[in-house]
Amino acid sequence: MSAAAILQSGKPGDCLVNGEYPLTRKDLSDIAAMIYSDAGIALNETKASLVYSRLSKRLRQIGLRSFREYCELVGSAQGADERREMLSFLTTNFTRFFRENHHFEHLRDEVLPGLVARAKSGGRVRIWSAGCSDGQEPYSIALTVLGMVPNATTYDIRILATDIDPKIIAQAKAGIYDEQSIETVTPAMRKQWFTKVDERRYQVNDQVKQLITFRELNLMAQWPFRGPFDVIFCRNVVIYFDEPTQARIWIRYADLLPPGGHLYIGHSERLSGDGKDRFENTNITTYRHKGGTGRS
Repeated sequence: MSAAAILQSGKPGDCLVNGEYPLTRKDLSDIAAMIYSDAGIALNETKASLVYSRLSKRLRQIGLRSFREYCELVGSAQGADERREMLSFLTTNFTRFFRENHHFEHLRDEVLPGLVARAKSGGRVRIWSAGCSDGQEPYSIALTVLGMVPNATTYDIRILATDIDPKIIAQAKAGIYDEQSIETVTPAMRKQWFTKVDERRYQVNDQVKQLITFRELNLMAQWPFRGPFDVIFCRNVVIYFDEPTQARIWIRYADLLPPGGHLYIGHSERLSGDGKDRFENTNITTYRHKGGTGRS
């Protein structure tokens, strides 16, 4: 899809949001084209207020006078670092421990027993949290594993957690969360796997962290691994992509999963394109790889 298909460019003075820094249709079009090119995220005019609220503070911070100046900066070679900052500002990072808990129940009851048996027999188990945000999803996966195998770190069980935003990856590695963030973690889990940092914050214990490798990764780029993964979590990520991009992502996930491997997606997401034919639905937004390439 071309940038023009994401958002039709208008006249420079065609204002979408009035404010300290008026945001024109041309400004939003340029920002949308860059975000789509860099990360596959599709923005349209319904997101104008969001773009304004997240970037106007940045303009003020770095001393620019308009969104036009900002677009010129992030579109230049000299503005490469700021372009990455722009992506961080525009990336949504809402998450929660054990969000959509039925996925973790399914993982615990239907998927992990076989994987744990394999690990105890000397086999390898790999799980990927794609779009991991500040780490609450991969830590929830690790806590689910440790609930079944408290000494999981002694086996070849590993979780890869990736996100496009280096700042959010740094937060995830630190593993420090406030009381509100861990409301969905049971008191028993808190006691066993978290350490109280101060009156309001808790940190994930090192034993939990040892199961996880955090890495910066753009899902639109070439992936520096071949798998296979036994389980992939990619939840509430592809909703920010257009349909052709989503379809490519599903195929790439299928290529990394063995027959019987599981894919968990968000409640508002659906498999599409050729990738859909390579999975069978086993539960709510839970899919099992059928095997084969699905290609004629």
